[in-house]
Amino acid sequence: MIQDIYPHIYHNEYTPHEPTPEDIVLHYKDNTVFVKKEEQNISFLKFSEVVSVYPKAKETFIYLFSIDKVSYYLIPELPEALFSNYHFENNRLFRTARPKDLAFAGITGWQLFTWYSEHKFCGKCGSPMKSDKKERMLHCPNCNTIEYPKICPAVITAVRNGNKLLLSKYAGREYVHYALIAGFTEIGETIEETVKREVMEEVGLKVKNLHFYKSQPWSFSGTLLFGFFCDLDGEDTISLDEEELSMAVWMERENIPDDPEQISLTREMMTVFKNGEDKKYC
Repeated sequence: MIQDIYPHIYHNEYTPHEPTPEDIVLHYKDNTVFVKKEEQNISFLKFSEVVSVYPKAKETFIYLFSIDKVSYYLIPELPEALFSNYHFENNRLFRTARPKDLAFAGITGWQLFTWYSEHKFCGKCGSPMKSDKKERMLHCPNCNTIEYPKICPAVITAVRNGNKLLLSKYAGREYVHYALIAGFTEIGETIEETVKREVMEEVGLKVKNLHFYKSQPWSFSGTLLFGFFCDLDGEDTISLDEEELSMAVWMERENIPDDPEQISLTREMMTVFKNGEDKKYC
């Protein structure tokens, strides 16, 4: 999956420090990232490249995280025209970009960029927010409101019906491939209750025998995904919520499509079922 970058090691401890020349700069605008791209291969600016033409970067950098011994920094403002080999690309490129550790860094950095961008001012009193020096936190010096990065729990649900798996496609989204039933957890419910509610809402089916598979950070939507295998409980007639899904179908194990990207929990679970490896989750 996208977070599986071994032998590289991701360090998310908040340890802000001065950048070194070889540290990496991440720069974004809306849903795009400033990157050098050659086919699938990507690279980011190094801090030395940036400060050589834009000394103000020494005053505006924000420490994000480290991978191995390389630190990654967000620089919100950058004179892009000075870096002719770099361009803005939609963050969807991280689904197929290589090397994989840079793809993971790029989309994880985008999640933090989005959080910082949306919390420049206090939502309670409107005052400018300040970064904390000890933890990943923004606080308001006027009314003491505190904001932490937003992580939304959601479920990915593989519904089995004997030798068939329930596959669906989203309605009105850019992602057009097969997916599993998914949805966000609502206030006051457990993850298991989310599974049952989402399946009922989107396809009108009941499920049983819920078994947790894996979790995954999914920065494209700011979520922490919880994957479950479960079994159909009763009638298998699909009642489609057409606002959420364009289609849903029971697909035989051998007909499930292969996964060329190998980055998402959804597609890994589909592959596990296709290969008959889901039986341990019964």
